[in-house]
Amino acid sequence: MVEIASYGTWASPITAAEAAAVAGGPDWVDLYGPDVWWTETRPSEGGRIALMRSPAGGQAREVLDARWSVRNRVHEYGSRSWVVLHDRVVFTNWDDQRVYEVPWDGGEPKPVTPEPDREHGWRYGDLTAGPDGQVWCVRETVTGDAPTDVRRDLVALTGGQVRVLGASHHFLSGPRISPDGRHAAWIGWDHPWMPWDRAELCVAPLLADGTFGAHRVVAGGPREAVCQFAWEDGATLLALTDPDGWWNLFRIGIDGTARNLAPCAEELGGPLWRLGSRWFTPLGSGRFAVLRAGGSLAILDERSRTVTDVDTDLTVWRADLIARDGMLYGAAGTASLPTAVVSLDLSRGELATYSPQEAPFDPDVLPEPRERMFGTVPAYVYPPANPGFAAPAGEKPPYVVFAHGGPTGKYVPTLNLGFAYLTSRGIGVVAVNYGGSTGYGRVFRESLHEQWGVVDVDDCASVARTLAEEGTADPARLAIMGGSAGGWTAASSITSTRVYACATILYPVLDLVRWTAEGGETHDFESRYLESLVGPWPRERDRYTRRSPVNHVGTLAGPVLLMQGLEDRICPPQPAERFVAAIAGTGVAHAYLAFAGEQHGFRKAETQRAALEAQLSFYGQVFGFTPPGVPVLQLRS
Repeated sequence: MVEIASYGTWASPITAAEAAAVAGGPDWVDLYGPDVWWTETRPSEGGRIALMRSPAGGQAREVLDARWSVRNRVHEYGSRSWVVLHDRVVFTNWDDQRVYEVPWDGGEPKPVTPEPDREHGWRYGDLTAGPDGQVWCVRETVTGDAPTDVRRDLVALTGGQVRVLGASHHFLSGPRISPDGRHAAWIGWDHPWMPWDRAELCVAPLLADGTFGAHRVVAGGPREAVCQFAWEDGATLLALTDPDGWWNLFRIGIDGTARNLAPCAEELGGPLWRLGSRWFTPLGSGRFAVLRAGGSLAILDERSRTVTDVDTDLTVWRADLIARDGMLYGAAGTASLPTAVVSLDLSRGELATYSPQEAPFDPDVLPEPRERMFGTVPAYVYPPANPGFAAPAGEKPPYVVFAHGGPTGKYVPTLNLGFAYLTSRGIGVVAVNYGGSTGYGRVFRESLHEQWGVVDVDDCASVARTLAEEGTADPARLAIMGGSAGGWTAASSITSTRVYACATILYPVLDLVRWTAEGGETHDFESRYLESLVGPWPRERDRYTRRSPVNHVGTLAGPVLLMQGLEDRICPPQPAERFVAAIAGTGVAHAYLAFAGEQHGFRKAETQRAALEAQLSFYGQVFGFTPPGVPVLQLRS
């Protein structure tokens, strides 16, 4: 029987604790022989990253015990963190950022790299197999006390020694050796560019002493960014790059010749936030598995120059593809199934799973996203959904506008129990891919250039207004939320528009002047990101000041819930603390939750649970309903 109750008061089987428990997932899938390997996030273990191995015909098991977390700090977002060699697995460990090795059938890990003079003074990432049992990777060296005091080199790890192979740019991906052993290739870029603005594919000869000779750039350049490559043979590479404004797959000769294998106005690649992502993998005979922008799987055939969808029930695949003998491996899921490690028999269409993949709740309680265009703005709408409840006649639901992070990123509709936690209680959510999002070509991505805090704010507001005007949402009960760059958009929106009644802001950018190399409140990777998003620094200093939400507390349109990790190196807690201090005494209701031991993005189950419960209580107090079974968040003014 359906119970009539106001939106926001519906009872839901999705508790915050259960939502947090399902928040982990697989990453960095790879193969060695017949075995499938991957890492797995464990929120219940403080966000530890476990290394998993599934031998052929056997059960998946954890390779390392609970002391080890297979994660690194390269660019602060991490990168491919392990590689299997013929007799051992080599991995990076979070606690000390050193590289270790262990026999892959068990044993005690031993350090491969020396202990640095300062904590995390060396960080290693994007590990790959080099010649003669070596591991090749990129190494970050901390050279001073400022967050931007970092140097990067391409290095080889062998016999307990670290040997510099070469360097070409300030930022580097891990090098890959050619099949004939004569060359190495890598991706490089320099400030002020981000890797999706301009990134170059470099090739260098391997010298007799094992180091790299002078490199040449074979792809990439002004307004062209290579995001992935693989050697095809000793003279050619395959690369995702965008000279025509779309990430397409090219064959690149080491002499610089290039051919687009299937020209299309589609993104088959993505932003290189983490080194080691794989949006394509060769299948043989001129065929490649590729990912469309929304994460759906397709086959690119260079003979017909076509990209054709693969019919599979799994709708969103991660950029982690690898294939062998007609089998494709990766991590995939849907809006109702968690992402799991899977294999797909490409000739039979048969799927197999290597990690758990069961619907965590009755699908009727999980929202089904509806992809829509709001003018020129793409978005996914998640209406309230709970088969046990209906709202009183004429009542319109509250809605939360979700702004994704990046901002050079994209929302894709994977299982999102944070959204389901709200929709199953009668609160709608809409995830907006505002101007600047990836997946829609370089022109759309560059529409945010010098317009951060303008285009993103306007696009989110346009979506919210449309939902209200068409009667989908209650115009008096609209909220905006986001984390990181999405937190910036939420903060900018609540201080510059009158669309929203409140905002939930997580680990945000708030002070543009301080979020620069000179300001010292962000890390090296993004320390000049704002020069494209806001304008040249310091020439446009006034614009940086004018757009910063920390300077506009007096124009807040409503209450604010701010949540922050105290160990965040990307968006540190100081701006959040200044923002909250400025609100105190203004009469604007607000709450500030600071979480010890959390970095950028919440990894611990207890933090995720507290954040969900705080958000629901916050909306209840602002929108005028009492959510059942949730601790009351204390608001100050």
